[in-house]
Amino acid sequence: MPVNPEIVGREFPPTPPYLVGREKVREFARAVFATDAQHTDPAAAQALGYADVVAPPTFAMVVQDLTLQQLLGEPDSGIVLQNVLHAEQRFRYTRPIVAGDELSARLTVTGIRTLGGNAMVTSDAEITDAAGDHVVTATSVLLVGEGDR
Repeated sequence: MPVNPEIVGREFPPTPPYLVGREKVREFARAVFATDAQHTDPAAAQALGYADVVAPPTFAMVVQDLTLQQLLGEPDSGIVLQNVLHAEQRFRYTRPIVAGDELSARLTVTGIRTLGGNAMVTSDAEITDAAGDHVVTATSVLLVGEGDR
């Protein structure tokens, strides 16, 4: 089954709040080799004006993943996980993610482009804090193959 073109424009409900923990930020920083002290040392982050450690920019993927799970679980999408490759990722920040943030995300499928027998599915996850203020927009492009023919 090819990707359903009717999912373009589809919005998903907000994800449950995700509480950003200091140790999660530290673990993520180690995993992506983000060695700046602001990612691991609260005093260094506070010296820069932040309340706690600052997550590396790609940490937004942790929250965005919750929205992509919604998309991949959509029964009429035509997207089969075994045929998906994460092709592209972009972030547009209003402010950095900081330990202690409580973040929710809302996914919208913004486009589908066909390439041969494959589809490029683009989606935006608008990530907001507990006050509803924008933190980051995470844009993903998934390459969806047709699988076995």
